Amino acid sequence: MIDVKATLKESEERMEMAAMFLDDQLAKIRAGRANIAILSGIKVESYGEMVPLNQVASVTAPDARTIAIKPWDRKVIRDIEKAIMGSDVGITPENNGEVIRLSIPQPTEERRKELVKQCNKIGEKTKVEVRNVRAEIKDKFKKAIKDGLGEDNEKDAEAELQKLHDKFIKKIDELLAAKTKEIMTV
Repeated sequence: MIDVKATLKESEERMEMAAMFLDDQLAKIRAGRANIAILSGIKVESYGEMVPLNQVASVTAPDARTIAIKPWDRKVIRDIEKAIMGSDVGITPENNGEVIRLSIPQPTEERRKELVKQCNKIGEKTKVEVRNVRAEIKDKFKKAIKDGLGEDNEKDAEAELQKLHDKFIKKIDELLAAKTKEIMTV
């Protein structure tokens, strides 16, 4: 027989993972302010291995429009520049031999709207994932009735599942609203 509490806990964890994924993806989207998270996916070749940027350099945002990358070994400056140019960050790095600087341009109104659309697209995929979890768990509960789960228990479990679903959809909407506001603020 199905363990209702464990199943609900599993569904909550899966929905939480979807919300965390969205939060992580939104952090990588540039909103006109310097945010070191946009460089989190960049890997640099260092001594024959591909390693994350933050393992070969310190990455800071000294002001709202600049990201500074100070490699611990000057020999990797070219590799860091190459990795940034090859990524989808869309910013050309400048270096003075010791520090690489990325100047974050102020996005145009049109670009801001594109970024909001991009965020909404990621948000919609996340909502679909949360809905899929709900549907999958609902099916488990329906099948559990045949295995001896009482109908009242099943209805209560479904109501609890719906509450979890609503909570995470609301959380996703709040994350999207906050990111939209950040993007559209000049």
